[in-house]
Amino acid sequence: MFARLRIPRAGATVAAAAASAPARTSTMQQMMQRRSLHYVPQLAHDFRQGVPGLLSADGYDMAWNQYMTLILDKLNALVAGTDFEQRDVKQILLATAQDPSQAPVFNHASMAHNTHFFFKNITPNPKPMPESLAAELSHSFSSVETLRREMILTASAMFGPGFVWLVKAGHQDYRVLTTYLAGSPYPGAHWRLQGTDMNTAGAAGSAAPYFQRAAAAQRPGQKPPGALDAVPLLCLNTWEHTWLRDYGLGVGGVGGKKAFAEAWWEVVDWDAVNAAADIPTRPNFMR
Repeated sequence: MFARLRIPRAGATVAAAAASAPARTSTMQQMMQRRSLHYVPQLAHDFRQGVPGLLSADGYDMAWNQYMTLILDKLNALVAGTDFEQRDVKQILLATAQDPSQAPVFNHASMAHNTHFFFKNITPNPKPMPESLAAELSHSFSSVETLRREMILTASAMFGPGFVWLVKAGHQDYRVLTTYLAGSPYPGAHWRLQGTDMNTAGAAGSAAPYFQRAAAAQRPGQKPPGALDAVPLLCLNTWEHTWLRDYGLGVGGVGGKKAFAEAWWEVVDWDAVNAAADIPTRPNFMR
């Protein structure tokens, strides 16, 4: 009545398993090779002893090592098994900026990118600003000192955490732009700019009118309204984990976020900013 089940001998089972093991191992190795997880990038400078004039060793460890490890671990968990494993964080934030369902992925990718952008533009050996860059910035802000004050005061006035950016909007056209939380300054991520502090709804820097001129419906494949080709050159990180350990809350006017912003200006790598600005040199014409 019942068909007899053929039970394989143990030796045959073990032999079959052993024969298939190399194939499974090889497949797993190939999958691991294809998977490109995100790791904390190596900075150009060794800040393990701190950033001279800006952050102590412990302050740097929290702001860079600990925070980037945390944010990238979470990003890796969010993108595991997806095509985003193969993309860098900038590509991920641009790809997810218009998709509300991907907000957690965008937030973690954008924070990783913004934090790296902040740290890659500071140096333990600051040099004077190149004359060509100073001339360009003075054309937009009347003087370099005016730019310095605007960035520092903008950071100090931000009620919520975020970033203050120096962006290039065109030839001799530079602006200060704020992004709150994990907002991004890139045109392709303009729907997630987060340029307004919802706690105060205050001004968002000299770039606010520039990024808020147009109003139109979102269309696939097009840039968001007002998202002109501004190139980020520099950013100041105002998140508390970056400055609170070394500067405190600023009670009584001592330390605090403003003091951190003032110290940051003194360690900016202006050579890197100048290279990113890509200022054309004037040709010499014969008369």
